[in-house]
Amino acid sequence: MADPVSQTYSNHTRYDPPFHFFVLPVFAITLILSIVHLIRRPGLHSAWMLVVMVAAVVAVFKIRLYALKVQDRVIRLEERMRLANLLGESLRPRIGEFTESQLVGLRFASDAELPALAARALSEKLSRAEIKKAVQQWRPDYWRV
Repeated sequence: MADPVSQTYSNHTRYDPPFHFFVLPVFAITLILSIVHLIRRPGLHSAWMLVVMVAAVVAVFKIRLYALKVQDRVIRLEERMRLANLLGESLRPRIGEFTESQLVGLRFASDAELPALAARALSEKLSRAEIKKAVQQWRPDYWRV
């Protein structure tokens, strides 16, 4: 999947238009309308509609979070394998010390700069954002949503 725009730290976050610009607004509007309906016409039916709407909103967010968690697990595995291939003997035994957040941040580092940035991430306990900002040669990830 080729993207026409070169990916950098400033533009690497992505939106999923059907989710972010259709599903979320529809759920937000419906939730607000359910609250307004309950206030204007209190009753069991209105209350139940609000409960169902809140459950639907929670379900949508949980499903979204599950998908992101699966992506993070795949990234974690992928980056551990990449680190095992690219790190020197001194750092290889420390791969287990990386946090999930650090591994997710390191995926953007090019192969050439990964060993030095990985060592720095461990020694300075860098956050995901700090790691991404430190990347000089960005390795794009066009698949993450």
